[in-house]
Amino acid sequence: VQLQASGGGLVQAGGSLRLSCTASGRTFSRYAMGWFRQAPGKEREFVAAISWNGGSTDYTDSVKGRFTISRDNAKNTVYLQMNSLKPEDTAIYYCASSKFMVVGPRGTYQYDYWGQGTLVTVSS
Repeated sequence: VQLQASGGGLVQAGGSLRLSCTASGRTFSRYAMGWFRQAPGKEREFVAAISWNGGSTDYTDSVKGRFTISRDNAKNTVYLQMNSLKPEDTAIYYCASSKFMVVGPRGTYQYDYWGQGTLVTVSS
C-alpha cells in the first residue's frame, strides 16, 4: 500500500493550501482516511478524519471552521483544504489509511498505512 501526499508549500498567514493524498494497493473506498501533522520538536497529532464514504468527518478543535477534509473514491484521493492558515499550522502533514471504515478514536494506532508527509510552512 502506498500513500502519496502532495500540495504542501510556503504560504503567508491567512492564506490557503489544499493537500492531496492518493492511495494505491488497497481498496481505497473501504477505509476511513486521516490527516495528521507533526511540528518540529512535537509529537504527531491528529488533524482530521473522514469515513469510507465521506458521510462522517472529525476535526481537532484548532482547525475546525478552517480546514475541510474530503475524498473522491473514484480517484483514490483524500484532500485537506486548509484556509485561514496560521503560523502554528506549520508542520509536516501526513495522510494515513485507517484500519476501519468509520471514523473512530484519534490515535495513530487507528491507522496502518502512512504517506511520506508534505511540509506546510506558514509565515507570519
